Amino acid sequence: MTKRILSYTAAALTLAVALTACAPQGQGGSSSSVSSSASASQEAPFVFTRENLPRLDGSTSTVPLAQAMCSVLLGEDREAVADLIDFSRTTQSYRNLMAGERDLVLAAEPEGEVLNQLKEEGHWLYTPFATDALVFVVNQDNPVDNLTWDQVKKIYTGEITNWKEVGGDNVDIVPFQRNQGAGSQTMFEKLVMEGQSPMEAPETWVPDSMAGLLDAVRQYDNSPAAIGYTVYYYANDMEMAQGLKVLSIDGVAPDAQSIREGKYPFLNPYYVAIDGDLPQDSPTRILYDWVLGPDGQKLAAMEGYVPVSGTEG
Repeated sequence: MTKRILSYTAAALTLAVALTACAPQGQGGSSSSVSSSASASQEAPFVFTRENLPRLDGSTSTVPLAQAMCSVLLGEDREAVADLIDFSRTTQSYRNLMAGERDLVLAAEPEGEVLNQLKEEGHWLYTPFATDALVFVVNQDNPVDNLTWDQVKKIYTGEITNWKEVGGDNVDIVPFQRNQGAGSQTMFEKLVMEGQSPMEAPETWVPDSMAGLLDAVRQYDNSPAAIGYTVYYYANDMEMAQGLKVLSIDGVAPDAQSIREGKYPFLNPYYVAIDGDLPQDSPTRILYDWVLGPDGQKLAAMEGYVPVSGTEG
């Protein structure tokens, strides 16, 4: 499913070397050992096991990172840790965290009501660990390569209805959206629409999964009429945009460099979130610190995400 040439086993060995090189003195270089910020340097590093590993949840797009994280920290292969990853999508994952049903979330920003609850309750920690982008895709046969931000908004408010209005063929535009509560829909409304309401779309234009949306844009009526959106990680690293064209926005193509440098306009963080009242030496807090530290950032980069530290994979 991924475009990387190296097998995951080889990549994990590469990461293990990197972790050894950057491990604090006394850590021993084990890829399954993590230094606790609350531990003195002479103490043995914390070791994750299946019994003490925090219960994870998050966005669908962070499942590959969670699998890699569990594989590295537990010393098991990727297939063996698949039973530990049962993610319930962006907004619901935060609800599960606040209800005490999960310990740590790897996710994009939740929809407004849940985000406000996180802020109001005051004790939740949610810190960016990587940056993603919302990208727009069309059928590869569509001659349009670039849209302006204003054109995208007008397509989704219904002010622009034909591709000829933006330099394309004389074909009616079919703008697909995601369902409410999906991370990409929250990103779309926040980053693109800026308070404007998108037009009400027919139910068939609102797939309930990212794969469903991409398939719909790719195959709609055997024509290049449709447009939709996804996150950069899906389009690039998971190669889910095969048969589609990723559009530039205001002349800037989304790639790791334009995202890291903030040049591409539609950017949004991935957060790692926990209960901030947990003690520093709790497994959940140790894992939270690890995700944000050099080892977690190296792993994020290896997995195709754009880490906030700028760490190269």
